[in-house]
Amino acid sequence: MEKQLQGLIGDSRYKGGFQSDMDKYEAGKILGISSSSSLKRVRDVHKKLMFQNHPDRGGSPYIAAKINEAKDYLEKQSTNK
Repeated sequence: MEKQLQGLIGDSRYKGGFQSDMDKYEAGKILGISSSSSLKRVRDVHKKLMFQNHPDRGGSPYIAAKINEAKDYLEKQSTNK
């Protein structure tokens, strides 16, 4: 049943762990946006994800750190253009 359902709805989740060094592709995947998104979009998505995943609200400290790292990476890339 599960395989049938999976075939019907697909499984678009990323199947892999984190890279040792953050890159533009991974930062976009973590935030769920295009890596060329505007700085405002990056910050808005970051805020929403941190609200949902903050350790003080029961989220994982590691995931929260990766979300912050992704935002910082894309902000830095945006200012270096």
